[in-house]
Amino acid sequence: MSNWIEIAALNDIPQLGSRVVKTDTMKIAVFRNSNDEVFAIKDECPHKQGPLSEGIVHGTSVTCPLHNWKIDLKSGEAMGPDEGCTNVFPVKVEDGKVYLDL
Repeated sequence: MSNWIEIAALNDIPQLGSRVVKTDTMKIAVFRNSNDEVFAIKDECPHKQGPLSEGIVHGTSVTCPLHNWKIDLKSGEAMGPDEGCTNVFPVKVEDGKVYLDL
């Protein structure tokens, strides 16, 4: 069962930046890349729980600000040689609005 919630206008998320959505149990970082693709992942690096929302976006990955781990925004997987994974969440853009499926 999908539970889509509107979280922001696309233009409220800066290109190559993010916004953080807080739930009862975690923070979710919602990223927008230079092609206006949007991704949602748990705002926690699998390495030392660094805030991925403060990282640098490049293509479809983000670099953690703490130890430069690169995380694939589509899968949540750390990119080699590092190993680990963080949660990803379905996200979509319709009529300029961003929706997140919790």
